[in-house]
Amino acid sequence: MGIDPGTNYMGYGIIEIEGKSIRSVVMGDIDLHTMNDPYRKLGYIFDRVCNLIEEYQPREVALESPFFGANVQSMLKLGRAQGVAMAAALHHNREVFEYAPTRIKQAIAGSGAASKEQVAAIIKRLLKLDYTPRRLDATDGMAVAMCHYFTARTPINTAMGTARVKGLGGGKKAAKGSSSWEKFIKQHPDREVK
Repeated sequence: MGIDPGTNYMGYGIIEIEGKSIRSVVMGDIDLHTMNDPYRKLGYIFDRVCNLIEEYQPREVALESPFFGANVQSMLKLGRAQGVAMAAALHHNREVFEYAPTRIKQAIAGSGAASKEQVAAIIKRLLKLDYTPRRLDATDGMAVAMCHYFTARTPINTAMGTARVKGLGGGKKAAKGSSSWEKFIKQHPDREVK
């Protein structure tokens, strides 16, 4: 499951992997823009993310990490929204992963400077979607899920671009990688993701 945290709209996407086949299970956004009370928004985010996890049972949850900008208040609000979504995943004992916005764009479009529209078009093509979501927040959430899938498939990318938070029941053992991966970890112990 991928989540693009937001304080007006929070995008999400869930994919299913079977062998080398990737399928979109659900994609959408949580509409928060009419709620004026910031604490009510946070409660609603928690409830909706919990409901999505209970309904679709994703094994892992990936989130876009907050970006650093000039507006400190916006960053604080976004960080709270991300933290509440993360808490909902941890409440359900899911492993949580974070990716920087530029990392997500690079994984999907090949450039960290790609526009939301470019990312949406590529997500639509990759997943063979025959519809366009109402808002780009939904495709942004799906992009987070796809970024996690691409990164998890490639161990060297995991070491260089992911932060992981273990669920309450502890993390799963990582799949055995190639000898080159083991060599990389021995040469760069500071980059091992725990």
